[in-house]
Amino acid sequence: MLAIDTTPLRRPRRVRGLLVVALCTTVAGAAGTFAAAHRAVGDVPRVKAVAAVLSPHSSVVDNYLLVGSDSRAAGDPNTGGSAGDVTGNRSDTIMVLRIDRNSGHAALLSIPRDLYVTTSVRTGRINGAYNDGAAALVTAVQEALQLPVHHYVEVDFSGFKTLVDALGGVVVCFDLPARDKNTGLDIPVAGCHLLNGTAALAYARSRHYEELRDGTWTEDPTSDLGRSKRQRDFVNRTLRTALDRVKTDPFQAGGLVHSVAAAIAIDSDLDPIDAASTLRTAVDAGLVTYSLPVVPTRIGGADVLVLGDGADAVLSYFRGIGPEPAPGS
Repeated sequence: MLAIDTTPLRRPRRVRGLLVVALCTTVAGAAGTFAAAHRAVGDVPRVKAVAAVLSPHSSVVDNYLLVGSDSRAAGDPNTGGSAGDVTGNRSDTIMVLRIDRNSGHAALLSIPRDLYVTTSVRTGRINGAYNDGAAALVTAVQEALQLPVHHYVEVDFSGFKTLVDALGGVVVCFDLPARDKNTGLDIPVAGCHLLNGTAALAYARSRHYEELRDGTWTEDPTSDLGRSKRQRDFVNRTLRTALDRVKTDPFQAGGLVHSVAAAIAIDSDLDPIDAASTLRTAVDAGLVTYSLPVVPTRIGGADVLVLGDGADAVLSYFRGIGPEPAPGS
């Protein structure tokens, strides 16, 4: 069983939004430790292959493609994985972070991994493009959704586990007892719980999330859409925990920055330090989050998602050509 502190905690105030790319620079900037940040980001791997397919810089918006990757090439015994479970690259989370170049306003859009697309690099689920590399995924997002991508940031979930442990755990709140037999998630009682890195990873990876309702274990019918929502909430809580910790104890910043730097890879043109002040301001103000409207269907015998009503309004805003729509959940 996973190590989880099941003592109910007071439910913390929810902070809207999520910002993976800003974790490293935000933590450093909040504590005033840019020297530590410079040392850490100097070792961050660069994904050079995406440079050729990124969009030209815009005077209106900067869009960051945020990809949560699962590198369980040999499985993870702590989360129920095995060597046969995963082959090749895996993109579990795809998001676009929009920064308004004039106002600094930030917004985040989730792209369902099962979205069906037809592009020059991919016909099928959009996350499958990642099997052909980061550049193929960037191309698929730009062609299928007509969204310019100016920067690329990849986060390794396994590295994220290390960050959670470095923080001393992250509090996640559950309305009902919850479990996932495939990942090992086991929340025996409702309430807010302190999850360590292993438990947090089991929560983030959960595809068969069940809740105990009226004495019966019921699987989440929203499938990957529900998982995406839980991931947004979890990473958001992780970010807020990191900010709170360094504000309380600035001497923790160096270790946290290195933990974050070890978990990410970025495009060759991105300078996280230059972007720090803008991104940190966005985090403090709170991000507006959007879910791409989709409709379930079957194509070629596979269960997939296609764009639904309201999708074009959201996409126009992230393209930098439309007004801000009402925020989604």
